Amino acid sequence: MRRAMAGADPDAPPRLVIMPAAWGDEAAAALAELVPGTGQAALAAAAEAWIRPIAERALRAGLELPLAERLHRMLLLRHGAPTAPIWQADHRGVPGFVLNLASFHDAGDGFDAASFGEAVETAVMAATLAAPAAQRIEVAVADLAGLLAALGIEYDSEASLAIARCIAAILRGRAEVASGALAQLFGHVAPALLDWPAPPLGAPVVGLADAARVARQAAATVNGLRHTVLTAIVAPGAADALLGVETGGIAPPFSPLAATGGLSRTARAWLAAKGKSAEAALAEMLAGGDPLPTPSVAAHRAMHDAVAPFVQVMPARPEPMPQGSDALRRRELPARRTGYTQKASVGGHRLFLRTGEYDDGSLGEVEIALHKEGAAFRGLMDNFAVAVSLGLQHGVPLEAFVEAFTFTRFGPAGVVEGDPAVTRATSLLDYTFRHLAANYLGRRDIPEAEAEEADTVGNGSRDHAPLLPLDLPPQSPRARRRGFRVVST
Repeated sequence: MRRAMAGADPDAPPRLVIMPAAWGDEAAAALAELVPGTGQAALAAAAEAWIRPIAERALRAGLELPLAERLHRMLLLRHGAPTAPIWQADHRGVPGFVLNLASFHDAGDGFDAASFGEAVETAVMAATLAAPAAQRIEVAVADLAGLLAALGIEYDSEASLAIARCIAAILRGRAEVASGALAQLFGHVAPALLDWPAPPLGAPVVGLADAARVARQAAATVNGLRHTVLTAIVAPGAADALLGVETGGIAPPFSPLAATGGLSRTARAWLAAKGKSAEAALAEMLAGGDPLPTPSVAAHRAMHDAVAPFVQVMPARPEPMPQGSDALRRRELPARRTGYTQKASVGGHRLFLRTGEYDDGSLGEVEIALHKEGAAFRGLMDNFAVAVSLGLQHGVPLEAFVEAFTFTRFGPAGVVEGDPAVTRATSLLDYTFRHLAANYLGRRDIPEAEAEEADTVGNGSRDHAPLLPLDLPPQSPRARRRGFRVVST
């Protein structure tokens, strides 16, 4: 076990977190977010706080399952974790679990289908007993891309689609069997319709297609369900970070780089499956090869379509932009593209700024990787970078982003180290677009960011929270009333 100080986001007060030594800083921030309260967050005690009442309800209901043992094992092996409503006993939210597909990789057979099926059953039982009145639960899967990489199977392939369909069939089938068993105890609220297709007859993983077929046959014997919704693909959250998940749901990997600037776990798993060292991969890349394939948007759509018939809650299908005469057309980036990674720190907060370029050298992709920020803040920055990248690829000029986001002011802010093009920034966004303006637009005319009191946070001269976007300069109450209106309570 190790001890770390972590907060749910950069502006949250840090709390002492105690967790396994092998778990990274992302997991520490996630645990700080999931565990209620503001004091010490120890994994063992926090897990016992929600496992104990579940196990007690299972005993009273006559369920002869080692549920507590299963849940502890699931969490410690990082096979799965409950979402925030279960950690925090919040009955207003939808209880659910996230299952980490990459953790079920088996060096011998490829995928431990038996353990995965047991995890699905355990998650359904636990989510139900955590909120017995809930008719909707969400047992979700994540990091399909990490599993495929460990198997050495390209995301953009028919083999990957067959694997995803089989896993989704096991998820749905085992979830319905567990829900059917619970319906016999607590009453059923939905019919068992078996309104999902048969899984593929074969898959390039030993025993996977057979396990999927058995799961569907078992679901066909269920007479009624305790739940109206069981399975889902959901947006990444704190449970994903706690499990060490790198890609949410069934999405492809966005980048081969980790937040620390090295290769991601998914990239390393792919190279290991192909029998390549990082040095060999670098040599192949310098020779013009592509040792780390980049999935296309079309591949993401195909994966969505493959899984959707089996899963009840799905994200929006990643559709291409409309191709009408007045539509904004997307300019696809080359599969192997140039760019660079800039390491810098703003006010003592380290970040890595990565760019992707078109063949003509123009900017088409941005990634902002933070080193030790909280999971929520990192997630916001990741998605902001994706939005900017999509804008650039659909014709939004970089000048527009520079105009919009330079001089944005919120912590962390202050002196910039490691980048000769920028000396000071009022926020991470201000730094990002000052840097891009200097390196892609040749602009050196942007006035230097002025130092304010917020810049001295952490240097001993001020002791308050970082300046946030709504910490506006002083103005009269009447002026503030004109500038803002309440839109929701």
